[in-house]
Amino acid sequence: MSLLSITVCLLATITVITCAPIPFEMVDMSYTFDENTLHWPTQKKFELTVKMNGTAKEGFWVQSEEYFSGIHVGTHMDAPCHFAKGRWTVDQIPLNHLVAPAAVIDITKKAELDRDALVQVEDLLNWEMMTGHTLNGTIIMIRSGWGRRWPKREAYTGTADYDPTKLHFPGMSKEAAQWLVDKRQIYGVGIDTLSIDNGVSQDFPTHRILLDKNIFGLENVANMEKLPIYGTTLYVMPMKVGKASGAPTRIMATYPKHLPFYWGK
Repeated sequence: MSLLSITVCLLATITVITCAPIPFEMVDMSYTFDENTLHWPTQKKFELTVKMNGTAKEGFWVQSEEYFSGIHVGTHMDAPCHFAKGRWTVDQIPLNHLVAPAAVIDITKKAELDRDALVQVEDLLNWEMMTGHTLNGTIIMIRSGWGRRWPKREAYTGTADYDPTKLHFPGMSKEAAQWLVDKRQIYGVGIDTLSIDNGVSQDFPTHRILLDKNIFGLENVANMEKLPIYGTTLYVMPMKVGKASGAPTRIMATYPKHLPFYWGK
């Protein structure tokens, strides 16, 4: 075989290898909206009414519903205007803020010991040290392990009552939130609990600090345990509700299969 033939074969082999699609894991990080959907105590629960489910008089099949719900229900986005006057509404958030790397901060062990556990600055610095990556340009996702309690209201919210003063679940400390806005540039913070502030908070400092800088929140995020602590790309798809402080949100995460990611377990 000539040198030219060998070269052509090698180039063809390299092309096949490099052009082959990389297989990705895809993770749905949103809960289904239905009669079991959990919500903030002061919000209207999700209700679906069937308007038509059968054969129309013209002979074709029709299924149609209408729903009624609060905005801050189930897996949803908190737009910056939710706690900061004049900041972005849901429809104003730039698209490049909605597709970004995820930085998964795992506080599962801490939350097992304290149901009101908080992400601290130390947890953020530890993530950067372990991964060798910066938090800049990411969407932070707080994994507390609370997702396994969904949809059991008392286990998930800390109370059987619809009383916001009796809530208990993990969140992010105001110190960590302040450090993020002072030292890093992030797009959003998500969590697998009812709120990015922990349950006992009554003045929501983490919301106020982050949202004032046009950093959005994602609450009641599903399947957090399926993500490695780095290497994931998030696709955040809120319903584009004009002038709204929040919206039901579909979140998808992807990461390449067969690569050595650290899961933080």
